[in-house]
Amino acid sequence: METRSRRSRPPLQLLNILLILALALPTHGLYFYLEGLSPKCFYEELPKDTMVVGHYKAEQIDPNTNSFVQNPDLGILVTVEEVFDNDHRVVNTKGSSTGKFTFSAADSGDHRICFLPSMAGGGGWFSGGQYTGAIKLTLDLAIGETSQIESTDKSKIQDIVQKVKDLNGRLQDIRREQVFQRVCGSME
Repeated sequence: METRSRRSRPPLQLLNILLILALALPTHGLYFYLEGLSPKCFYEELPKDTMVVGHYKAEQIDPNTNSFVQNPDLGILVTVEEVFDNDHRVVNTKGSSTGKFTFSAADSGDHRICFLPSMAGGGGWFSGGQYTGAIKLTLDLAIGETSQIESTDKSKIQDIVQKVKDLNGRLQDIRREQVFQRVCGSME
């Protein structure tokens, strides 16, 4: 019996270790609703030189099914302002219904992060309030030191570097084949 209980413990310990590793980089996942043309803002106090990476996904209510669905005409304006520095704007980007934004805190203090929906062709900022339906915005923020966030991207970069090396190798093979074809063609 004791050998069975010892064998069943490592997966539980492994699960605990994986949970701790998953929580090593602070992330904040949430969703909220945008109604009409007013922006939805929240504040995040950040220490100096902290990198923030945000991923968002916006879905519009479908009145027929009464559920939230992706709308290709839906866009989101993301702004980030340093409240402590006379609302100095750090990020001002228009994106599609799903996107990513990144910034680094130049100084310590409160940062206001705002989201504003817009519709291509018809609805949006200048539609005179004719915006239709509620928007559910899912937001995932990774807040941490630059080295922590960049370390998660290093494997992706290494994969791309390897692919470029492979393509360069193939290009050299093609060039050798072309030279061979020219030499054989001139001998005929």
